Amino acid sequence: MNDQSANLTGIQRIITILEMIRFSHTIFALPFALLSAVMCWTVRPIESLELKAPSFEWMELLGIVLCMVFARSAAMAFNRVADHEIDRENPRTQGRHIPAGILSLKSVMLFTAINSVLFVLATLLFLPNMLPIYLSVPVLAFLCLYSYTKRFTSLAHFYLGVSLMLAPVCAWIALRGEVMLESPADCLPAVVIGLIVLFWVAGFDIIYACQDAVFDKDAKLKSVPAKLGVRNALRVAAGSHLVMIGCLLLLPNVHYLGGPELALGWIYYTTVGAVAILLCYEHSVVNANDLTKVNIAFFNVNSIISVGLFLIVSLDLLI
Repeated sequence: MNDQSANLTGIQRIITILEMIRFSHTIFALPFALLSAVMCWTVRPIESLELKAPSFEWMELLGIVLCMVFARSAAMAFNRVADHEIDRENPRTQGRHIPAGILSLKSVMLFTAINSVLFVLATLLFLPNMLPIYLSVPVLAFLCLYSYTKRFTSLAHFYLGVSLMLAPVCAWIALRGEVMLESPADCLPAVVIGLIVLFWVAGFDIIYACQDAVFDKDAKLKSVPAKLGVRNALRVAAGSHLVMIGCLLLLPNVHYLGGPELALGWIYYTTVGAVAILLCYEHSVVNANDLTKVNIAFFNVNSIISVGLFLIVSLDLLI
């Protein structure tokens, strides 16, 4: 294997690293963190606790975006480091940047460390709320642990879902941490958004993992497709997405703090219907005998779901 990384300029190396971590896939979780923030900014004050209503702050928005970008970049790069030997053995992943010699292991490790530090520093934007700072290292450790889950549990897909679930939950903590300490029930909207993310991500990750079912089984790696077979795995994925729809229908019932004037209405429910249709399409183009359209299901459909939910639900909350 030739090491091509030495021939890259600084800018080329950065671009190549962003390609390696699939930076564009940040679009999956970021909209849900922003949706959680919008819900924070549209709730009423809790008068019994004499707490003020949250107001929009550009610094908080910047903090959410930066924390999301740095945390995901660190976790994804760490995943490539942890899996580089496995990737070298898997025919589907042999062309990835580290096993192909496009990037050196050392450079990716350095990128991971830099983004980890930047993530912790970005939590300072939420001062005087200290909770983001206190939780930054444990959250980062939890995200990175995902890279090893498929070595010991078939529930790795759901661990990934919990990892992305942290995006809306942490956004809520960053904006309303002091309220949560007084009234834990305040975070119910963020928890439900998190559950939506959990089952959505677990479902499409199971679909994606179907491509590696044979390799994972031979390599003694754990996954739902390797354990149950592709056909049954697709059923589990469909069940996960059904639970996701259930959580979407539950969300308006926990966003009670906003009052009737800020309730989610017909626009929201129409959007939930559209999401259900998209998920049905996602499952219709992938079957046990034909996995050639997995990437369509994985990126195109899911990016529409995440961005669409954020934009339309935010519109429903704000108009």
